[in-house]
Amino acid sequence: MSIDSDSAALFPDEVVTRAHTRLVEVPGLDGRVALVTIDNGHDHTKPSTFGPAGLASLDSALDEAFAAEPAAIAVTGKPFVFAVGADLSGMGQLSEREYAHRIAKAGHDVFRRLTESEIPTFAFVNGAALGGGLELALSCHYRTVADNAGAIAFPECFLGLFPGWGGTQLLPNLVGADQAVTVILENSLNQNKMLNPGKATGMGIFDIQLESPDFLEESLRWAVRVVNGSSTVQRAEIDRGQGWDDAITRAKEIAASKTHGASPGVNKAVELLELARNNDLDAGYAAETEALADALMTDELRAGLYAFDLTQKRAKKPAGAPDKSLANDVNKVGVVGAGLMAGQLALLFARRLEVPVVLTDIDQGRIDKGVAYVHGEIDKLGAKGRLSSDGVNRLKALVTGSLDKSAFADADFVIEAVFEEMSVKQQVFGELEQHVSPETVLATNTSSLSVGEMGAKLAHPERVVGFHFFNPVAVLPLLEIVRGERTDDTTLATAFTVGKKLKKSCVLTADTPAFVVNRLLTRFLGEVIASVDEGTPFEVADRALNPLGLPMSPMVLLQLVGPAIAQHVNETMHAAYPDRFGLSDNLRRFVDAGKTGVWTTDEAGNQIVDPEVAELWQQGDEPLSEEQVRDRALRALAEEARIMLDEDVVVEAADLDLCMLLGAGWPFWLGGITPYLDRSGYSELVNGKRFHQPGVASLPSS
Repeated sequence: MSIDSDSAALFPDEVVTRAHTRLVEVPGLDGRVALVTIDNGHDHTKPSTFGPAGLASLDSALDEAFAAEPAAIAVTGKPFVFAVGADLSGMGQLSEREYAHRIAKAGHDVFRRLTESEIPTFAFVNGAALGGGLELALSCHYRTVADNAGAIAFPECFLGLFPGWGGTQLLPNLVGADQAVTVILENSLNQNKMLNPGKATGMGIFDIQLESPDFLEESLRWAVRVVNGSSTVQRAEIDRGQGWDDAITRAKEIAASKTHGASPGVNKAVELLELARNNDLDAGYAAETEALADALMTDELRAGLYAFDLTQKRAKKPAGAPDKSLANDVNKVGVVGAGLMAGQLALLFARRLEVPVVLTDIDQGRIDKGVAYVHGEIDKLGAKGRLSSDGVNRLKALVTGSLDKSAFADADFVIEAVFEEMSVKQQVFGELEQHVSPETVLATNTSSLSVGEMGAKLAHPERVVGFHFFNPVAVLPLLEIVRGERTDDTTLATAFTVGKKLKKSCVLTADTPAFVVNRLLTRFLGEVIASVDEGTPFEVADRALNPLGLPMSPMVLLQLVGPAIAQHVNETMHAAYPDRFGLSDNLRRFVDAGKTGVWTTDEAGNQIVDPEVAELWQQGDEPLSEEQVRDRALRALAEEARIMLDEDVVVEAADLDLCMLLGAGWPFWLGGITPYLDRSGYSELVNGKRFHQPGVASLPSS
């Protein structure tokens, strides 16, 4: 059976990546280069992927290339894109393991032709190379990369999967097991970190980095030198002994700390990396094929694909957002406040919008400190090579401070980042309204307070909008955009347009207490704290959610958020929903005592409960087991999520998932919060119905 027979049925919506072969004459080479270009016919905004028909096209192009008996074979991509791997949308539609196995094996069979070729093979990586695209490049004997290529990575573990078309076998045998662990596991599980061309070349993934303007020509010239022997490629010696042992130990530690064993795909990646020590491609590829066929038929993989689809598609077209044509231009931004959050916001606005940004605060000293912070961060970007010297100077010139709010007179967008108290924020907006135009958007970065109430006393409350970032601002991609009762479409459209320019994923939320992420996290954390109040040991409560593989335990989350902030949000929620959000006297004492965390370490370096915390925390005598704490927390999440949908806090359950994925680091392999509650049975147990139809973020029902 050919690779793409049945492809229309298996991948009905495949955007087919075609491969075209042409023979190129290159001076100095005795023979021609068979240049295979992979291109799906779209621009760089729709990168090339491989489904069954795409693999078949590449296979045919290689047939043509080998038949020409060239001096070398090279593979390259369309402008700005090499290839970004498998067609994930099609993978989620596979209903039988036989089909999954066929796709898994097909990738190996086609790519391996380049590895086992007696003719020298080259990958000219001219742009993004992710997942299967990077595996295609690794399958070649030699690799060049353009200096402007973006997005070089193996993101599979981030999705709950693993590189399955040779990546776990080829990479460690090229750059060593330790660096392979960094790329396949560590980077992927740390917010899907990407490599730049220089870093990837330094690791040995690519043999040479070339300038982008004449990348293809220079790659061909370099290939000629390699074929003729005038250039020799040096490869690192691979340590298959203690170095490999240490790398696998580190891989297991990363998997345990990041997933707590909850992601089968991540665990399998570790196993496959260990297998690669033998450098036996027959055994390694067979193991990858079987593992990939198994993985494609799991709920975790379908959940990861659902999450990926949300972040790649729904996040780019926010549900409920007004038409962007209604948005006003933003040519100057004001930031009220000059603390850490305000400084982060000022830096983000200046970098992304490239417009003047003015900070203000209650005294000149605070303003000077805030501006100095932003300028210092810009200098750091320059030192890291992320900005040129001219870019540093230009950006620093955009960020200034003023004690006089009349400096905001010509600002189009002003955001406040002051103390989280309604009266303070109302006062700030009242003062601003005396200086800005009636059309100036007044945005609040509040984490829980009412946007409508904040603007209720203004002459123009329709221009007030919630603009809730998550800390650290530069890292977390979520931006909750909150529509107050009187916020008009122009203000909302402007907010969404600005959010997109800031490169944030925006979700529209209603003006209800704590909006989405903080409301769900507060409910969840509140149940865990209540279990401790009742007598559950801290250690037991903190381990309770480990089977979900969340990015941090409840007590670590409390420390990261800050107990005072958590207490403030909880008080807001208790005032609104006293029957579901209780107040903890212990947490209040904890905050009053100035404590920031539950844990400390003893003389031996072991984690223990801070003795001062143990003394002030007055516990009851009704402890729960880990399973009981987990059950309690998940029941609460299922209830709160359903209530939020009934209250129209967001348009659909998918928006709750998107918020938790991007704002709380909810793991992709869980698919977001609502699919997990469906699969685990809590949706029906608590609410009597599922959030999604069977087959959404799970295997299709038989």
